[in-house]
Amino acid sequence: MASAAEQMAANLSWGALGKATELRSRIFFTLGLLMVYRLGTYIPVPGIDGIALRNFMEQAGAGLGGILTMFTGGALGRMGIFALGIMPYISASIIVQLLTSMVPALEGLKKEGEAGRKKINQYTRYATVALALFQAYGLAKSLEAGGLAHAPGLYFQMSVVITLVGGTMFLMWLGEQITSRGIGNGTSLIIFVGIVAEIPAHLAQFFSQGRSGAISTPVMLGVLVMVVLVIGAVVFMERALRKIHIQYPRRQVGMKIYDGGSSHLPIKVNPAGVIPAIFASSLLLLPTTLATFSGANTGPVMSTILAYFGPGQPLYLLFFVAMIVFFAYFYTANVAFKSDDVADNLKNQGGFIPGIRPGKKTEDYLDYVVARILVIGSAYLAAICLLPEILRSQFSIPFYFGGTSVLIVVSVTMDTIQQIQSHLLAHQYEGLIEKSQLRGKKKTTAKRAPSRR
Repeated sequence: MASAAEQMAANLSWGALGKATELRSRIFFTLGLLMVYRLGTYIPVPGIDGIALRNFMEQAGAGLGGILTMFTGGALGRMGIFALGIMPYISASIIVQLLTSMVPALEGLKKEGEAGRKKINQYTRYATVALALFQAYGLAKSLEAGGLAHAPGLYFQMSVVITLVGGTMFLMWLGEQITSRGIGNGTSLIIFVGIVAEIPAHLAQFFSQGRSGAISTPVMLGVLVMVVLVIGAVVFMERALRKIHIQYPRRQVGMKIYDGGSSHLPIKVNPAGVIPAIFASSLLLLPTTLATFSGANTGPVMSTILAYFGPGQPLYLLFFVAMIVFFAYFYTANVAFKSDDVADNLKNQGGFIPGIRPGKKTEDYLDYVVARILVIGSAYLAAICLLPEILRSQFSIPFYFGGTSVLIVVSVTMDTIQQIQSHLLAHQYEGLIEKSQLRGKKKTTAKRAPSRR
């Protein structure tokens, strides 16, 4: 039988949004900051030849340039101040999280509570600045090599580096403000808005090529059906769970004896979420960006790398799949689901898996289960991320669809809706508490019978 909280959540009405003033202000605050981000994508970096950049991106828009602009909300295609996007911060966060699980000093900081968390966040910001400096300098050199700068030289390089690093740090601050004072995860919402903002233009280009006959009607209908099926598959896989039965023995607290209960330990089929896909994409993004803007002036080393590891090449696809599978296992074992911690928590709470000894045996059993679940989870991630490569190479689809973008859009949408429902549920609880208090006050203020003399 469902609990009272579950029944209340099932009967939750979105009409209550008008009464939840705090939630409404959070939503407006989030929308305002996201509008600031979108405006920043149209502010150009100083010293860029706008006409040459526009001509270049028109030629590269259907291929590699389309991939790059998709993750930056079009800022990279316009060389806006947010051209690097939030990816350096995400990469730094993932690296610091992995190091926290492997380096004893950082793991000790994590256990210190709020002070340790602030210290780790400070290290993450330092790593973000280092990654952004490296990527901005490489992008500035590539712009010069591609002939997209008005006055190449040290002043141009410094202006590009300062502008792009400052834009990334501003986006990092923007995401933190959305997370603390708005609704949803700020970093994820920034990427989400950047992806969604580019979808209408790509769809218009897709349909225009269908009208001109460049893409056949069956292919167009097949792609549209595939979009719906992929979104449904992502929603299903992100909500899929493997439940492990947990038993709690009878215990005595003081003079009372509590009967033993049972529960379940939920393990997601994809515990790492979109992290493996994002990390694999970010690793492949830098050489792709440099090669794209360098044009014909690419060096021999970069030319050799792109010849074997360019988008659509067999080694590129193999490397991409291998990184996704590796990070799915590595991130799950070290960050998302640490079986030793789960086993210790179950042992301390008196819970156990029926037929499995508490402690080391439970840890080994959890490792066994998670390793086999991740076979399905990593295969699902790899299949979704390879989808855009197949569409563009086999069916000449002129835009980047699928992969990390679909995972991010669906996951962020589900997470944001869940947070909104949580705020509405909390508001409904507050309303019930206020009503109960008012009823209590009415009872206490009732007229008393006259006292006898």
